[in-house]
Amino acid sequence: MSFDLLVKNAVLPDGTAANIGCSGGKITAVGRDVDGDAGVELDAGGQLVSPPFVDPHFHMDATLSLGRPRMNTSGTLLEGIALWGELKPLQTVDEIIERAMRYCDLAVSMGIGAIRSHVDVCDDELKGVDALLEVRKQVAPYLDLQLVAFPQDGVLRNPTAMQNLTRALDRGVDVVGGIPHFERTMEAGADSVRQLCEIAAMRGLRVDMHCDESDDPHSRHVETLAYETTRLGLQGRVTGSHLTSMHSMDNYYVSKLISLIAEAELHAVPNPLINIMLQGRHDTYPKRRGQTRVPELRDAGVNVGFGSDCVMDPWYSLGRADMLDVGAMGLHVGQLSSRDDMRWCFDAVTVNSAKVMGLERYGLGVGCDANFVLLQADDTIEALRLRAHRLATVRGGKVISQAPRVEHALDLPDRPATLDPSAYAPKGNSG
Repeated sequence: MSFDLLVKNAVLPDGTAANIGCSGGKITAVGRDVDGDAGVELDAGGQLVSPPFVDPHFHMDATLSLGRPRMNTSGTLLEGIALWGELKPLQTVDEIIERAMRYCDLAVSMGIGAIRSHVDVCDDELKGVDALLEVRKQVAPYLDLQLVAFPQDGVLRNPTAMQNLTRALDRGVDVVGGIPHFERTMEAGADSVRQLCEIAAMRGLRVDMHCDESDDPHSRHVETLAYETTRLGLQGRVTGSHLTSMHSMDNYYVSKLISLIAEAELHAVPNPLINIMLQGRHDTYPKRRGQTRVPELRDAGVNVGFGSDCVMDPWYSLGRADMLDVGAMGLHVGQLSSRDDMRWCFDAVTVNSAKVMGLERYGLGVGCDANFVLLQADDTIEALRLRAHRLATVRGGKVISQAPRVEHALDLPDRPATLDPSAYAPKGNSG
């Protein structure tokens, strides 16, 4: 057999050892005995090869803007929103493009292959929309970028937001967004969900709403989102992002709510790094974690993917485009500590999030796009534990990012001269 790219000695996420042959931008052969001539041969060295990381919730129009025009001194969600309102009139389309392109470079180096980014439409000039449409075009050869028309100030609360959202969709934005808990009343929030879902149904688009990003247990707009999804036949095409109020809700009500979410085939996207940072700010002690009920949603059959939300912007001054950081935080906050739970957390930043975005031909099977990442780890749990170093990112059967293995030189009496951080887990006891 002949291949454009042949990856040898790989370990797949299910623990299977395999070689991977790629031709014409697709995976054409997978198995232990796959071999042949290849234009490029990559030796995985018994390390993990995974489908690309997928970030299903991000704000690329704000990324890398930390400190402009000032810092968020309280660290709260509401000051972040106010600060973003100060930045929007100052920034230019070119500035947004430059920051977003730098972030995409970083994302590719960290093995991310797809991002869903919300873009604020509460700006009559639609600078963010125009900028990210241009970025989407520029990065298309190496990164899937999906855009959500996001009315940050409320689609009904802001006088021009609905008109601007329609203009953004007309220009080619992919997904209808919303923020019902930021409308002035609960009734207006529910009305915004209805109107936005009707727009999506009419246009044949997906929906992704910031829903109930609050510690208020009475913020229940996801119930309306589930109802409208079913009423309009949008099952499988709608995402509720954040859902942090569910952390504080009455258990009996949640037992009903999760069933409605599952029935409507909603996707759920918690954002562990940001949720644990921003929620519970009005609490003394005990202090709520804020992350939504991840194990319960998962166990009810809801597809849950973890998003990163922010990197070095008005809301969050940290981050490095590392979806393993996101998965590890979700693991800790959700107390997902069994071996199966931890493997699932890896799925939450790969296959589950790909399903949220509706990505086709995603995975490591024959016929899938030849997109994957080589990690310096033996398996998915080790990848999370180590925040594993990315050795290579492959797109369309071409290596587009590569880095040497991480090893530490030691000068210690009677000890090894080098240390490989990926080689220290106990063997034969992985469970």
